[in-house]
Amino acid sequence: MNQSILKDVTAESAIRKNVEDIKIGHKLKVHYNITEGNKKRIQVFEGLVIAKNNSDLNSTFTVRKISFNGIGVERVFPVYSPLIEKIELVALHKVKRAKLFYIKELSGKAARLKVKERYFNKK
Repeated sequence: MNQSILKDVTAESAIRKNVEDIKIGHKLKVHYNITEGNKKRIQVFEGLVIAKNNSDLNSTFTVRKISFNGIGVERVFPVYSPLIEKIELVALHKVKRAKLFYIKELSGKAARLKVKERYFNKK
C-alpha cells in the first residue's frame, strides 16, 4: 500500500487533538473503557509512566503500578486510542533517565521517587 495514503488514513483516525504532554516519571490516572460482553464500564489504572515510545500515531506509554500483594502490574496504552476516556496527572517525579525499568527490581522505600509537584484535581 502506498505510504502517503496510509498516512492520510491514519491521520484522519487520530481521535485526540490535544494530547497531554506525557513524560517519564509522571504519575497518571488513565480512565480506560472496558467492554465485558454487552456491558461497558470505565476502569481507572493509576501508576507511574516508566517508558514511552514515540512513533507518530502509533505512540504508546507504559504505566506501572503495584497491586494488592506487592505484585507489579504494567500496562501499555496507545496514546491515540479511542478507548482512553481521559488521562489525569496526579504527580510529577524527579527522574534522570529516559526509561525507568530499574524500578522493577526495587521494592518498598527503594522504589520511591522524589516528588517535584503534586496535582489534586485542579479545576
